[in-house]
Amino acid sequence: MVIIFKPKASKKEIDHILEKLKELKLEPKVSQGIERTVIGVIGDEAKLRTQPLEVYPGVEKVIAVQEPYKMVSKEFHNKPSEIKLGKNIVVGGKKIVVMAGPCTIESKERLMYLAKHVKKKGAKFLRGGAYKPRTSPYDFQGLGEEGLKYLAQAKKATGLLVVTEMMDVRDLPLFEKYADVIQIGARNMQNYNLLKEVGKSKKPVLLKRGMANTIKDFLMAAEYIYSQGNHQVMLCERGIRTFETSTRFTLDIGSIPVLKEKTHLPVIIDPSHAAGKRAYVSAISRAAIAAGADGIIVEVHDKPEEAVCDGPQALLPKMYDELMVELKSIAQALGRDL
Repeated sequence: MVIIFKPKASKKEIDHILEKLKELKLEPKVSQGIERTVIGVIGDEAKLRTQPLEVYPGVEKVIAVQEPYKMVSKEFHNKPSEIKLGKNIVVGGKKIVVMAGPCTIESKERLMYLAKHVKKKGAKFLRGGAYKPRTSPYDFQGLGEEGLKYLAQAKKATGLLVVTEMMDVRDLPLFEKYADVIQIGARNMQNYNLLKEVGKSKKPVLLKRGMANTIKDFLMAAEYIYSQGNHQVMLCERGIRTFETSTRFTLDIGSIPVLKEKTHLPVIIDPSHAAGKRAYVSAISRAAIAAGADGIIVEVHDKPEEAVCDGPQALLPKMYDELMVELKSIAQALGRDL
């Protein structure tokens, strides 16, 4: 259930409702907007059948939310959420955002070179893995805290915001110190303890869809983060496993309009992991923006043949430059910008 207050509802009127909900042992989740306040109610809503909240002072209307994901649904917040980062970057607004960089941080020098390059062509975020979830325990696992420090140095040199993957709740203090956006990878989409911890953080979260999860599963995972108080959540579609082997994963391009219909959260697309081959990345990126995505997160590497991870799917710098020109044209055709 969602309780929507009138634009000029007083603090006293809002507190009155909160007290009543707590008295009924229901859990209120308050969303304070510029114009009005909204409260999501979690718990046994049958307790409210004899308590018509519509008649309380300051209440405009009460809506029953049908979806199991209450707070991330469009019923809870019917306008697209805009996540503001830094001085002038908005994810989910009119502008398309690009997150670019290497899959894995290999050295400070390479990261700095790539950061400067992607920034020059319009990226707003630097992506790069300091901790890497690998299928084999013998593969390169990342530079850890040293890699986070390199990201911080690249941010200082370029002004790019940092998005990087966290795998372990014990590392949260490091990520709160060095990262601007905490990425939760596909393998951890249903790691609920991890989701709850980043939900208590003030850092924005980029949540990737699991490779074998439905859209409902995806939104329920986002609900875990949102319900803990962190409302700065971005969804990332990165492809799912199907019977097709021509690409690494099958990008669910249809998930973009579906998510836009069901949730107010921004939608980012990862064409690199979906494709698995750099030859397909640009086409998938163009399709994603045309379908309504709010941005892409793409891998770029100057010498992919030397990459310790995912070299075949990384765009060469020149390919990245060409893609940025193409995406700008598509964005403008849709009344947006890059």
